[in-house]
Amino acid sequence: MAFRKVKIGIIGCGEVSQVIHIPNFQHLSDIFTVTYLCDVSAGALEHCKSKISNPNLCTTKNAEELCQSGDVDVVLVASNDAYHVPHILLGLKYNKFVFCEKPMALSLKDAEVVLEAERLSSGRVMVGYMRRYAGAFLDAINEIGGIGEISHATVRDILGPNSCFISQSGTFPKKFSDHSEDDAAELATRTRQALEQALTVELGIPVNPTTANMWQHLTGLASHDLSAMRECLGMPAKILGASICSDTGPQFWSALFKYTGFAVCYESGWDEIPRFDASIEVFGKTKTVKICYDTPYVKGLPTTMVVRQLGPNGEYIESTVRKTYEDPFTLEMKELYESVLDNKKIIKTTATDALADIKIFQMIMKTGYTQLL
Repeated sequence: MAFRKVKIGIIGCGEVSQVIHIPNFQHLSDIFTVTYLCDVSAGALEHCKSKISNPNLCTTKNAEELCQSGDVDVVLVASNDAYHVPHILLGLKYNKFVFCEKPMALSLKDAEVVLEAERLSSGRVMVGYMRRYAGAFLDAINEIGGIGEISHATVRDILGPNSCFISQSGTFPKKFSDHSEDDAAELATRTRQALEQALTVELGIPVNPTTANMWQHLTGLASHDLSAMRECLGMPAKILGASICSDTGPQFWSALFKYTGFAVCYESGWDEIPRFDASIEVFGKTKTVKICYDTPYVKGLPTTMVVRQLGPNGEYIESTVRKTYEDPFTLEMKELYESVLDNKKIIKTTATDALADIKIFQMIMKTGYTQLL
């Protein structure tokens, strides 16, 4: 595999680009260079441009201009969720490698549109599920494979406000509101249409503040947890129960999934306590394996694996493994680099893989909605 720098074009210069992607590409400047930025805000473009050490950096408000540029190898889609699919399709239209932040799509229909576009393009799609690239997560997959018969598993993701972590990230992000009224109206229309397709057309559930709020929670925070759960344990056979949060009350939700021989208890949400409590724990008869995540907004916080097991002489053994201080986003970008240079390299967080998450979201939404009736 020949060495070269991969040229990145970023669509969307909001929080995740400012706090995560741009600092990461600067950190990995030996293998990446940011060549193009796109956003509807001139202020966001100027702010992000000032953070990038490339005197030839181009900026635009036109996503197609970025995607068709010969100076872009990878189109990184970090725009508003409602624009993910249109921007992926633009990248594939010009046969680019597209890296899209989660969620790839807000409905099954849109996910299938992406799959068909990828089939017709020489480009490829990789979806940003960074937790699945953590060193401890990969080790845990191997440990779980040797756990024997699984008895139970838990998936937990309870967070404090992102603003707390972002303010301590050292990246000094800024928010801008200098977009046009037409841009705001188009975003509102696209968001409404996406929710109507996902909820009303595909599930028969009306769009209201509660259902829209919950679907956005599922496609946002929950996608990390449920995607990682699938890689650890596979797809659940069915759902035994679920609760969903309202648009005004506590922002917590839960589900109980049925697998062959065991169940998985999933709980998630956020409050005002400044902490990050995210983990997956799998229980066997003589061993449990737990993956513990910290906030990705503060660089260098490790993901760890905790193994508790019965020793050969009946003793209790507990070990904590911190494989690396490289954060999951950095490891994910290294995987992206290798995938761009090697067109035959298998990508695990594909468009097909992301479609499976939407099916789990639907399971939770359908079951949880019945509890509101």
